[in-house]
Amino acid sequence: MNIVQNDTRQAWYSRKWTQIFLHTVIWITLFSLPFLLRPSEQHRPEPDDKANLIHYFMNAVLLTLFFYFNATVLIPKLVYRKKYPEFVTILLLLFAALVGSRWVFSEIFISYKRFELKPTMLFSFFSLTFMLACSTAWRMIRDKMNSDKLASDRENENLKTELTLLRSQVSPHFMFNVLNNMVALARKQSDQLEPSLINLSSLMRYMLYEADEDKVPLDKEIDYLQSYIDLQQQRFGAKVQVNVNLQLPENGYEIEPMLLIPFVENAFKHGTGLIQDARIDIELRARQGLLQFSVMNKYNTEYEEVKDKTSGIGLTNVKRRLNLLYKDNYQLLINKKEGWFVVSLQLHLH
Repeated sequence: MNIVQNDTRQAWYSRKWTQIFLHTVIWITLFSLPFLLRPSEQHRPEPDDKANLIHYFMNAVLLTLFFYFNATVLIPKLVYRKKYPEFVTILLLLFAALVGSRWVFSEIFISYKRFELKPTMLFSFFSLTFMLACSTAWRMIRDKMNSDKLASDRENENLKTELTLLRSQVSPHFMFNVLNNMVALARKQSDQLEPSLINLSSLMRYMLYEADEDKVPLDKEIDYLQSYIDLQQQRFGAKVQVNVNLQLPENGYEIEPMLLIPFVENAFKHGTGLIQDARIDIELRARQGLLQFSVMNKYNTEYEEVKDKTSGIGLTNVKRRLNLLYKDNYQLLINKKEGWFVVSLQLHLH
């Protein structure tokens, strides 16, 4: 079903190895910036250059570990559970540990240079805050994307279930009407019973083997409509004037199966009986990706039909299916004017 299709393949950016690669590139780029942006003029190496380099990469590793520790442990276990005091306490401990590690490294490897606590604390505070913000944002964005995907999957499953139920309503409702036609012909001992049964078997074959597909070729749906119309014409004969113009499409368009039949069913159900000069006009054409389908039937303006529990199932059903499957890609107009009940459907085909 084109609107509720769920691609089982993961998006490229959600694959594990893609994420590892992207994170690696981002970390290398981030921690290489001080070296890439520093002045290119040559300077004489100083005795503590190597120690400072080791110190820099040690800090980079600690900040990276903090990034993932916050994203994978602190956010889900403390922030999401609203354990804010514990969260702040751990942050303070991590801040103290970062400052302490820098002090220990300075005392051991850069003992000739005096350790300055205030600049170290400021630098540690801002670097830790920056990592905290990035880590929290990354985790929340990732969780939001996962939540949206889960909601979308659930919605798709619900739509699939609803569409299955709606489609299952079409077949029994349709068969109820057709079998009533067969009973009427049998009672009359009509010669039309045998060709009617042949048409019925053709319809059954379509419903059993074609209608389970998400899409069917439009020409098969048209053949299905024509078989149904033939059955009704055999039933009513000259009592109802039926004008049919179903044009086979030039291109191989596809359509949701059994989407159009409720309109035709409705016309024969409500356009026959106590109606003078009963007439039904059915027209279909598909060109340049646009299907235009119209069904018109006369109705008795002076007779108010008593509706049973099954009345209106077809049109209500098809409206819901159109909304689920085609959304903004269709226009359905249903109105009554001058003794005519008119249905006009424009559908953009894919």
